[in-house]
Amino acid sequence: MVSVDSGPGLAAGEVALGLPPSEPIARVLPMLSVPHLDREFDYLVTPEQAEDARPGARVRVRFHGRLVDAFVWERRVDTDHVGRLGRLERVVSAEPVLTDEVRRLVEAVAARYAGSRADVLRLAVPPRHARVEREATTPTEPPVIAPVDPTGWQRYVAGGSFLTALGEGRAARAVWQVLPGDSWTDRFVDAAAQTIRAGRTALAIVPDQRDVDALIGAATARIDESVVVALSAGLGPATRYRRWLSVLRGGARLVIGTRSAVFAPLADLGLVMVWDDGDDSLSEPRAPYPHARDVAMLRAHLVGCAALIGGHARTAEAHALVGTGWAHDVLAPRAVLRTAAPRVVALDDTGYAEERDAAARSARLPTVALQSARSALAAGAPVLVQVPRRGYVPSLACGRCRTIARCRHCTGPLSLSERGSAALCRWCGRVDPALRCARCGSDAVRAVVIGARRTAEELGRAFPGTPVVTSAGDTIVDRIEDGAALVIATPGAEPRAPQGYGAALLLDSWALLGRQDLRAAEDTLRRWMGAAALVRDHASGGLVTVVAESSIPTVQALIRWDPVGHADAELATRAEVGLPPAVHIAALDGDPDSVSTLLEQARLPDGADLLGPVPLPPGVRRPAGVPDELNVIRMLVRVGRDHGLPLASALRHGIGVLSARGSTHPVRVQIDPLHIG
Repeated sequence: MVSVDSGPGLAAGEVALGLPPSEPIARVLPMLSVPHLDREFDYLVTPEQAEDARPGARVRVRFHGRLVDAFVWERRVDTDHVGRLGRLERVVSAEPVLTDEVRRLVEAVAARYAGSRADVLRLAVPPRHARVEREATTPTEPPVIAPVDPTGWQRYVAGGSFLTALGEGRAARAVWQVLPGDSWTDRFVDAAAQTIRAGRTALAIVPDQRDVDALIGAATARIDESVVVALSAGLGPATRYRRWLSVLRGGARLVIGTRSAVFAPLADLGLVMVWDDGDDSLSEPRAPYPHARDVAMLRAHLVGCAALIGGHARTAEAHALVGTGWAHDVLAPRAVLRTAAPRVVALDDTGYAEERDAAARSARLPTVALQSARSALAAGAPVLVQVPRRGYVPSLACGRCRTIARCRHCTGPLSLSERGSAALCRWCGRVDPALRCARCGSDAVRAVVIGARRTAEELGRAFPGTPVVTSAGDTIVDRIEDGAALVIATPGAEPRAPQGYGAALLLDSWALLGRQDLRAAEDTLRRWMGAAALVRDHASGGLVTVVAESSIPTVQALIRWDPVGHADAELATRAEVGLPPAVHIAALDGDPDSVSTLLEQARLPDGADLLGPVPLPPGVRRPAGVPDELNVIRMLVRVGRDHGLPLASALRHGIGVLSARGSTHPVRVQIDPLHIG
């Protein structure tokens, strides 16, 4: 190890008068932003600091003449540094905020995603609040939890066995497909309660605050709320740090949170759960861009605890875990599924054009779909209408040649915010009062995707006198009352209906399936199933109508309610064309010279396949620190499934060389990004 000479200190091997005879040296990791300095440094500990400078504590050290924050990685009795050692400047806090388990996880995540440990630590350990840290923590008694009723899990093949394994403290790992109408929150609480009864702790990761609130409500109804802690970014710094400290100090048995809570410092972790792992919210937008699902499974592997991934649909990544034998399927028998699922029908939008009445035509609905909505409303049941986008008319195209309408200043897509208003650029915000197609000169426009507000307006005319509820964007409705109502919602914003919806209409399916994206089909099925699962079962009259061609595989998977078959086909397709998770791909974004230098210095694994360079894909933000005048490219590096860690290690080395040379134009490196472009 090395250390920075910070002035008066001791040469290696000298004995400091008054220093404790054991472990007088602190090996620390400075929180530096330069990748080539991602390593530990040795400092001497003074007698006054000896008790507080424990492993995991925050300290300040002098590094190249300036004070920087650092974490004590370990205490040692010797050093391999040749020269004089500097002293710790001060111990910021004696609280050991970095536990051994989280430290190992931080190292593993940095290695997996070609990142620096300092960047991962910023995600794992929240900023300190001294006042909160000085507050006393009230000790909590182990909660008394009633025996868990296994009935809910016994509806699934291997569900009862999974619950039994949790009670015995075994490292059972499962990928679970939730039945329509079943309460995923209740099943998660079953699993957590069983784990806590076995004397261990549980961790649940969900995509957003709405899911946090739902799971907290279910958990505190059965588990003492004093040992249930919610962690999410919306809490505010002081409140979040207070709750995080209660977890660190042993006051929590169940932690529920969004993606960063996957690093929560729970002791004796027995179960980690992830809900709806296909949601983009679980992917961290900050370096090194880890996905909460992968971090959770990595933590389960390191700790040797149980793991559960649950959802209505299934991602290719989750299915790959089953395929390798790391996790097991927890599925309902087909007979049980048929009784729980609604009826699903597909209607080709163009094929039913001649059957539309006036109201159906204005609402973009085939007559059959309109009739199903009317039947449900007449029976006093709410009807759910899912549209891909919020807003009025989010995207426009030429009415004659179908060319996308773009801003004449920045080429961004144009949209309408209100009826009769001028077109507004979604990138730069400029208004275009006189639309005219740049290709054919026509001033006629058409909607590419109709938004939730416009759909609500159209359906309000088609169903006069029926209450219309819109749930989208910043105005998400959590629940609706029983009774006839039209609910217009974007994917993920669907309100819960106490007795379930009588019918659901899934509109503009081509806008989801037609995206040029690796995960378009997978994400579309996930969104459809999330909405369809809110509909009553077939015996109760529940009907889901998707306006799409029934021959499309994704539509067929919805009709058959077969997310596992869809994931299996998706995984096979990706293996055939060489896409994750069948392989590992690293996306390198930066200026051409910097990307070239990084690749020259990286010792890529044998057989690594270089793809590109290509221009940065549309919609992908530029890497921070790259001047606007420089061209930004994307280079892809593809390796086999077994070479993920060697690839990450090679890229870390290349990043370090680039940093050591003082490059002012960093290269952004993302391992297995969600959207490759």
